[in-house]
Amino acid sequence: MATEIERKFLVHGTDWRQGAPVRLRQGYLSRDKERTVRVRIAGKRAYLTIKGVGRGVSRPEFEYEIPLEDAGELLGLCDRPPLEKDRYTVKHAGATWEVDEFLGANAGLVLAEIELEDEAQPFERPSWLSKEVTHDPRYYNANLSTAPYGTWRQASS
Repeated sequence: MATEIERKFLVHGTDWRQGAPVRLRQGYLSRDKERTVRVRIAGKRAYLTIKGVGRGVSRPEFEYEIPLEDAGELLGLCDRPPLEKDRYTVKHAGATWEVDEFLGANAGLVLAEIELEDEAQPFERPSWLSKEVTHDPRYYNANLSTAPYGTWRQASS
């Protein structure tokens, strides 16, 4: 079984902004608590991803490349408009970080993720890393598609 071990952090500053980003568009065919089914277009490639229930920072994940045209059709089947973000890949101290700068209704949100080999794996924190939000469901992409970051600020005003 494929397992994703991932930690997620808020980001501050702009030192993470390195290289050219890849534009991601993704939507959810299922956001059930037991599983999410996501379709993603990343540049000129597309993927179908199924994720199971998380345990700690680990969860089952199965990802398959699919034809770009199929992904476009599948995005049309999603119940919400696609989530859009620019993804930067940043190398730091031997680790690869994916930094997502969200667009549209989630503009202003920047998150960094690191995938690990095991839950106890140590890593060096870049200076631009802020608070860890791994266990905060508001920051799950599937939840950002239904409760965008922009609405949080409006609700707290």
